[in-house]
Amino acid sequence: MKSRLALFILLAMVLGVAAGWATNQYLDEATAAGFITGYGLLTKIFITMIKMIIAPLVLFTLIAGIGHMEDAAAVGRVGAKSLGWFILMSIVSLVLGMIMVEWLQPGVGMNLQAAGEPVAVPNTSNFTLVKFIEHLIPSSIVKAMADNEILQIVVFAVFVGTAVAMLDDKAPQVMVLVEQAANIMLKVTELVMLFAPFAIFGALAKVVAEQGLPILITYAKFMGGFYASMGILWVILIALAFVFIGARTLKLLGVIREPALLAFSTASSEAAYPKLLSGLPTIGISRKITSFVLPLGYSFNLDGSMLYCTFATLFIAQAHGIEFTMTQKIMMLFLLLITSKGIAGVPRASLVVIMATLTYFGLPAEWIAVVLGVDALLDMGRSATNVVGNSVAAAVVAKWENALDKDEAPVKTA
Repeated sequence: MKSRLALFILLAMVLGVAAGWATNQYLDEATAAGFITGYGLLTKIFITMIKMIIAPLVLFTLIAGIGHMEDAAAVGRVGAKSLGWFILMSIVSLVLGMIMVEWLQPGVGMNLQAAGEPVAVPNTSNFTLVKFIEHLIPSSIVKAMADNEILQIVVFAVFVGTAVAMLDDKAPQVMVLVEQAANIMLKVTELVMLFAPFAIFGALAKVVAEQGLPILITYAKFMGGFYASMGILWVILIALAFVFIGARTLKLLGVIREPALLAFSTASSEAAYPKLLSGLPTIGISRKITSFVLPLGYSFNLDGSMLYCTFATLFIAQAHGIEFTMTQKIMMLFLLLITSKGIAGVPRASLVVIMATLTYFGLPAEWIAVVLGVDALLDMGRSATNVVGNSVAAAVVAKWENALDKDEAPVKTA
């Protein structure tokens, strides 16, 4: 099913460009406007469906994840070190994405705001400390879910999940209900994603119909800049691995080569999880550490996705002629650091986080359509980077815990 969906997405991209070009070249202005409206409707339907699932998806998946973190309390020291590393690398990834997109400026010149339309500006009314705290804590979880306030939903879910983890019996009936609800929402997400090829077709057809084929050069810059940024992040991760585990890094790269390729080809870092779990102990990384750090990492340490969140958000802003102040950029980093932890492992989670960020700054969530057309190609790189980041995290934590075995099994890379 996943490979078939990937094929449909690629086909939708080709057909979207072709349809947009034909609309731009061969239809008169009035007829083209009707087609462009139809293309945009496909994307709008998809975005609306994503909005529909955001609140319950974040709430149930986060409560389920935190509710099972009693092991983190039991091995407190390892949990604290792991989370410390995850936060550090999330900040590095977010900052790197912001620096690279500001340096490369891939979206400048797209001018996507309609002529005569008032120029949107990021809303700064929530940037006082008092207003931020008021916005952070929900006065009503029902209202927060109705308004799709992800930050407030994350805060509430953290409280509930932590309370469940602190109970002696772990509230098994509640956890079963939450896990079932989380599984249902993940399945609903999969169903929504089946509409992705139509949305991608509409997004590309609309932008090419409006801007012409030269817009593809801008998309090439965007994708090239993002993959160059990920290359730098890989260098940073591998360099840090050398600092902590030395020459064993070469063996680590041998072990993660196949899982990273699997994640890249399927656009799913979860697909690589079983191979990582069995492969890392063969180079001396304690199986106990691996079994603890990897699941935690898949919830809180998605370096590729972090990089994409800042890179894509600011690219969208550039495409619409929006400038963020330095204060707003710092707030964006903090906001993404928190909200991104709520839906890790969810298909296309980055899109949900970026939409929430745009909304927080008072910008239209529909602007996500600018990157929707090429997101599938970028998701492949994000997934592979997430695999590398979690593997390095497991190795570093094992080193800190003196859990690198003296006797190493041979590496199996075949």
